[in-house]
Amino acid sequence: MKNLHVKLLALALLIFASSLIFYKVSTLGLPLFPSDDIEVWSVEARLAFTAKKGPLKAQFMLPTISPGYMMIDENYVSGKYGLAVTTVDKNRVAEWAVRRARGEQVLYYYLQLARDNDEAKQSISKQDKSTVAAPSIPQYPEDTATAITALLEEVRQKSADVKTFTRELLLRFNSEIPDENVQILLSKVNTIGERVDLIRLVLAGARIPSRTVNVLFLREGARHSKLVPWLQVHNEQEWLSFNPENSASELPDNVLIWENAEQAIFNVDGGKESSLDFAISRHTQEPIRLAEQRAREMDSRAMEFSLFSLPIQTQNVYRILLMVPLGALLIVLLRNVVGIKTFGTFMPILIALAFRETELLWGVFLFTLIVGLGLAIRFYLEYLQLLLVPRLAAVLTIVIILMTAVTVFSHKLGFEQGLSIALFPMVILAMTIERMSLIWEEHGPSEALQQGFGSLVVAALGFLLMSNDTMEHMIFVFPEILLILLAAMLLLGRYTGYRLTELWRFRASLAKDDG
Repeated sequence: MKNLHVKLLALALLIFASSLIFYKVSTLGLPLFPSDDIEVWSVEARLAFTAKKGPLKAQFMLPTISPGYMMIDENYVSGKYGLAVTTVDKNRVAEWAVRRARGEQVLYYYLQLARDNDEAKQSISKQDKSTVAAPSIPQYPEDTATAITALLEEVRQKSADVKTFTRELLLRFNSEIPDENVQILLSKVNTIGERVDLIRLVLAGARIPSRTVNVLFLREGARHSKLVPWLQVHNEQEWLSFNPENSASELPDNVLIWENAEQAIFNVDGGKESSLDFAISRHTQEPIRLAEQRAREMDSRAMEFSLFSLPIQTQNVYRILLMVPLGALLIVLLRNVVGIKTFGTFMPILIALAFRETELLWGVFLFTLIVGLGLAIRFYLEYLQLLLVPRLAAVLTIVIILMTAVTVFSHKLGFEQGLSIALFPMVILAMTIERMSLIWEEHGPSEALQQGFGSLVVAALGFLLMSNDTMEHMIFVFPEILLILLAAMLLLGRYTGYRLTELWRFRASLAKDDG
């Protein structure tokens, strides 16, 4: 009777999930598989500050969309604030205002961009064809005037135009061993913004028009990105962009120029301790946008409760969390059907999540190294005859010491992959070492090594499955798939047949029975 109940429950879950997925695909038009037709970036600007008592006004510079990109949508989360969007010196500005505010305040600005497939991405400078006047030669301080004059003369001898002049100047500023003049100028520079201001001051000595722009690097899954100052110079025809840190003279495809940085990008009047960071996500947004429009036209609320309605930072978290049940199903199959032995139930999946940052081969190597060293020290602790809880605490401390040592030594040897060992679940590693040592003593080294190898195999397979882009897309867009996974787990929970490893183990007996 119970077996029938489980089968009916699994069937109901399967029918419900499949019906919902079919509705979203056929009626709303959601893509079942990832689509490369259009690349869409979602950018979330989080503006946080502490309000003083009394009126408050916050101003935020909005981006001017570069050629090669098109804006799909932009939204503001203002709460009780009044909102107005104005234009100041060719820059769009969002202005929030409120009569009274107190304590921590957070405002959000959302932007969705898509690559323009009909036009190659160009610099934002080509939008501005107006003539730019050459700056006056500034009065340099006495302690730097000689160095700047000598530097300008050296650069002028090795350049032919504005572009080559600027590139040569940046090469000198970014040299691993800068000359004496550059060392004098950089002695008081601490930030990239100050470096750009210094370079502009030197360029003014050559009467080259320049300006600072803030750029945002569009990176998938970024949660706390910041704007980076870049340099632009005018060659009497257009504005040319330069990376002040590596002298590159072309804008990468994943860079969005946010605004002209002659003014503060975020200013709060009536507040303090302001901060600004960006969360970024990339996905196939266009079919989803169409699905949202269809849902509104049909008066359907299906898209209002989708994961795309969450903040981008939360979306990036759930893109990982939603893959865990897929790994859990893999554990069920490999343990209950195949018969692979592992340490713990879900330890291999937690290790597989760490492999997402270390990559598979390095993850397996680092896991084996830490467990091997920890196991050797654990055998030594056995002679001390410690109680259980102090022994576990000692093993945990040893694991952290080993992780720290491996990180330091790998960094000194130039293997940056070793730095990601800090992402390993240290408590799980400690429990793995403890359990492996007990199995070693009670059942012998063969059983302990067999379970350790099985854990690594399951972790590797879990990593390959949970890092699959197609599966990640399907589960995030259609979280109903989790109900299908749950139905499969319920059915496997009633499985009492032979495991594949047992069939191989008793193959001789089975052959006699058949005979």
